[in-house]
Formats: sequence, structure tokens, C-alpha cells
Amino acid sequence: MNELIKAYIGKDVIISTGFTSVDGTLVKVEDNWAQLETKSGIKTVNLEYVSVVQEYPRNKKGKKSSVQALFGE
Repeated sequence: MNELIKAYIGKDVIISTGFTSVDGTLVKVEDNWAQLETKSGIKTVNLEYVSVVQEYPRNKKGKKSSVQALFGE
């Protein structure tokens, strides 16, 4: 899991654990933990509970689009 998530370092992502989700810029992955920089500060997520990781969707102009349905694909 660590190697897969490292591909997202430096990108705006949404990480879902099934119970909650966190969005922010992925800054660090180490020892099965991911550290995200969010608007409210630094958040740390245990990767054992992660069910979905996705890059934050952007509209045609490159701005963050509102996330209507996280799993609506």
C-alpha cells in the first residue's frame, strides 16, 4: 500500500477510510501512515484502514471541482 500511495505525493487527494474521508495535499508516506496538509492543518491517516485514494477532481479550467458524489463513478 505504501508504494502505491507514494505516487500521489505532492498532489491534492481524497483519502477515504469507509468511516470518514480527508482531503488535502499528500506530503509524506512512512511506516503505513500518510500525512496530509489540509486547510485546518496536518492530518495523519493510518493506511491499514484506507479503502479509496483518488486525486482531487478538477474542472476543465484546472480548478478544483466540487465533489458531489465521491463514489459515484
